[in-house]
Amino acid sequence: MQLTDQEFQLIRNLVYKNFGINLGEKKRNLIIARLQKVLLAGGFSSFGRYYEHVIQDTSGRALLTLVDKISTNHTYFFREKDHFDFLKTRILPNLKKEYKGAWRKVRIWSAGCSTGEEPYTLAMVLSEYFRAYPAGIDVAILATDISVTALRAAVRGIYPAAKMAPVPMTYRQRHFSPLKDGNWAVKQNLKDMVLFRRLNLMSRRFQFKGLFQVIFCRNVMIYFDRATQKELIARFHRYTEPGGYLIIGHSETIDRESGLYKYIKPSVYQKV
Repeated sequence: MQLTDQEFQLIRNLVYKNFGINLGEKKRNLIIARLQKVLLAGGFSSFGRYYEHVIQDTSGRALLTLVDKISTNHTYFFREKDHFDFLKTRILPNLKKEYKGAWRKVRIWSAGCSTGEEPYTLAMVLSEYFRAYPAGIDVAILATDISVTALRAAVRGIYPAAKMAPVPMTYRQRHFSPLKDGNWAVKQNLKDMVLFRRLNLMSRRFQFKGLFQVIFCRNVMIYFDRATQKELIARFHRYTEPGGYLIIGHSETIDRESGLYKYIKPSVYQKV
């Protein structure tokens, strides 16, 4: 089905206005490929007709389906492993020192969690780290994404064997259960550490009760333009504990002149 220039601009502007995602010309074929089945299933004769349906749907479900279809959910366990090593060797020991050796709440936010590999990796790292400490340490991970489909897969917590390759065997045996079909299921004790919620990062305010010591938002801001990135980083700053960390993707950067976070190492920043 053909996507005219006008239809492309209408859909592009709609997505940018509501979700901050900047769909450049290179994404044109992606839109066609991802939305054609939706158009056929809904009986829409053109992308223009489909656009009208989305903006007229007062329930908002059509808009959610749209962003769900165009979202990219590429992720895997222990992606950019040095971030998890930094968490284990630098951030957590520093938190303990700051709390004078007495652990209190540890809160981490996985923003743009996709199908769950990142927050479950965080849960494994934290679980392993705190094995040496007495039970009762209050550790929680908030995992959010815009895609309902991705979140459903994350909550389900079942992954094919090919996805498990980066997970060390000791972690795999401790935190996953093998299934008869060859897949692996996340064990309940690991699931209990993660709270999955749908969240639009373009929301002006996030309804969080507290602050986070660490925010992971990796390979998400590459889909935003500079103005949107700046707004999002300011919102992250509001929800980062003093001295807390923001960890982004290796292909992403933060304006060091903003005065919000100081540079620690590539893709790792600390709240000023």
